[in-house]
Formats: sequence, structure tokens, C-alpha cells
Amino acid sequence: MKILLVGVGGVGEAFAVMLKDKPWVEKCVLADYDVERTKSVLKKLNDDTKFVAEFIDAKDQSMIEALVKKHGTDVIMNGVDPIYNETIFDAAFATGSTYLDMAMTLSEPHPVDPFNKVGVKLGDYQFDRAKEWEKKGLLALVGIGVEPGMADVFARYAHDYLFDEIEELGVRDGSNIEISGYEFAPNFSIWTTIEECLNPPVIWEKNKEWFTTPPFSEPEVFNFPGGIGPMEIVNVEHEEVLLMPRWVDCKRVTFKYGLGDKFIGVLKTLHMLGLDNKNKINVKGVQVAPRDVVAACLPNPATLGDKMSGKTCAGTWVKGTKDGKEKQVYLYQVADNEECMKHWGCQAVVAQTAFSAVIALDLLHHKQWSGVGVLGPEAFPPMPFMEKMESYGFPYGMMDM
Repeated sequence: MKILLVGVGGVGEAFAVMLKDKPWVEKCVLADYDVERTKSVLKKLNDDTKFVAEFIDAKDQSMIEALVKKHGTDVIMNGVDPIYNETIFDAAFATGSTYLDMAMTLSEPHPVDPFNKVGVKLGDYQFDRAKEWEKKGLLALVGIGVEPGMADVFARYAHDYLFDEIEELGVRDGSNIEISGYEFAPNFSIWTTIEECLNPPVIWEKNKEWFTTPPFSEPEVFNFPGGIGPMEIVNVEHEEVLLMPRWVDCKRVTFKYGLGDKFIGVLKTLHMLGLDNKNKINVKGVQVAPRDVVAACLPNPATLGDKMSGKTCAGTWVKGTKDGKEKQVYLYQVADNEECMKHWGCQAVVAQTAFSAVIALDLLHHKQWSGVGVLGPEAFPPMPFMEKMESYGFPYGMMDM
């Protein structure tokens, strides 16, 4: 397998590190706009037979296609912010490459009633082109990070093995990670964090299909395992809600995230000041997007690993019935930052995001997963994935609720 990795930020680095000892990977091209960043990761990998570094502008489709042809890659792994997804997705189609991403194409709020009705949904651009991918015999595996990704595999597992009927699939995410030395420092891309947290959250119900609510709606307290404990979680826009109902029979799908009052307050302030705007404005003759300025002012999440402590938990809560009895379970994975730094040299949040994509490529290469079109993780049998999690260093857990 020859892979073109577009984006060598925190998640891209973790992805590459996990590929290093995989014999089924012949070559991985590390491509990023930040050449110095790419060189730094290449030096860390210390393997110039499997890994090579290239400059890329992810918004330039012709440049992506040229790198595919230059290196003879057969897989494009999208590891950049989803603002570039359409270009990379189209480049994969044009070059006949298998495509994977960890976040789907962006949404656009309903122009008149954004807190009740969906506009353009996450992934619409990709699903609108599914028939073309099918006709060409190509696979686009979308949303294969941890959330979305692993959480979606858990949903399919619950459907196939644990429940007769599912009332609700609820992705639940929380952590007790702290970052010393910073008043405010997100442990994941701030660009993506702003996008998903300030957009109207999407909920799916069988009788209503997809609809939206105001940001940070329906707060509840969820008791996370791994020593994290109870935490208030709120609705956030996320891909699982757009993916799970397509392949898993259920009555309701939600995504809730433990952000904390301080984090929510910062996001609300950014929105109030217009600093969440992703469109360029004129600042003293210079065209700049306010959100890009915010991102530039904050530390790179990839550099925060040695300043982080604590654990992060990602998982899927499932409510339904089995053999006529009510049942609730939480399928989850807890990543400890200290362990991730020790084993991978990468902080927990990016390591936990990257491992699912590596397992997916492993399964595709060994023909344990296969398919054509635009497919989410739920479209594949869950057991091959879950059986590999522990050997990859990310064992799953399950608890009755």
C-alpha cells in the first residue's frame, strides 16, 4: 500500500508514527504546506525508505493529483481541516485513489431557520457523489477517526450483537485533560473546534429525520469511566448523527461533548466578536480570515503533549431492548496522555483520533473490509476492527448503564 497523507499536523503525525512498523505499508508521502513541520516529523520517524516529505497546497487539486502520479500512491489519507475536503475528495476520484478522512465536508446552516432546520449537512457534498464513486468502483471511507469513526463502529456492533431494538445512539465524549502554562489552549484544531461547536447541532429522529437545535442545547450529566467521572455534556454538531442512521436501525441519534463552562464562554465570545468568521475580511489592506488569526494566536495542539495530563474518553451510549428487557450500555475507549506520549510521542487526543484510520487501512489491505461508493464506518462489519483495537494500543471497554 502506498499512501499520500495530506496534512502532517498532530493527527497526521500520530497517523504516520503508527504506520512506521506496519509491513503492509510500502510508502507514505508526508505532504503539508508547512515544510519545516513535515521535515520535523520525517526526522522523528527516522525512516527515509518508507517515508518521504513533500510540499502541498491542499486547496490545489492539480498539486494533489501530481503527487499521486509522482509517487504512485493508491490511497489518499485526508488529515487536514475539513475546509479542504472537497478538493482532496475530488482529487482522489480523479486519480482513482481510495479516499479516507476523519471529518466530512462542511455544513451550511439553514438560511432562514438555522436552529430548527438543516441547511447543507455535513458530508452532503460527498454523499451527493456516491453514485459516481460506485460506478467507478472506488471507495471513499468517510469519518474514520475516533469520533466519527470508532464511535460509529461501536454503533454497528451494538446493533448487530447487543440489541434487538435501539431507541437511541448517543455519542458521548469527555475528558479531564489539563494543559499547564496556558489559560486557554485547545488540544485539537481550534479551526475545527469552532466550526463544530458554534454551528447548530444536528439531531436525527426516525419520525423527523434530521433537525437542528441552538448550540450547547440539552445539557445533561454523564458519568465517564477511566477516573474521569461525571461531567456536563451538551449537543454539538458532529458527523455521527449524519452517518449512523444511514446504516444502523434506530429511533434517535445525538452527539454530546463535555466542553465546560469556560470553554463554552470563550467560544461564545469569539462568536460575539465575529472572530469565528472563516471568510476573509480586509484588515488595513490585507485579506485575512478572523478564524485563521485566532488559530495562529493559539499554540499548535501537536506541540502540547508534554504539557498535558489526564485522560480522554470517546464512546457510544446505546439505549434499547434485548429479549424484551430494557438495556443501556456505553462502549468506549479511554486514552491516557502519559501512555500515548510514552508509546507514540504524541498527545492523547490526536493519537486517539489517528488509530482508527490506521486500523481501517489494515483491514482494507487485508480484504477484511471492502466496498465501493461513499461509505461510513457503520457500513462495515465491526468485529474485525474491534478485535484489532487492543493490539494497536487502544483497547475498548463496555459498561452497563
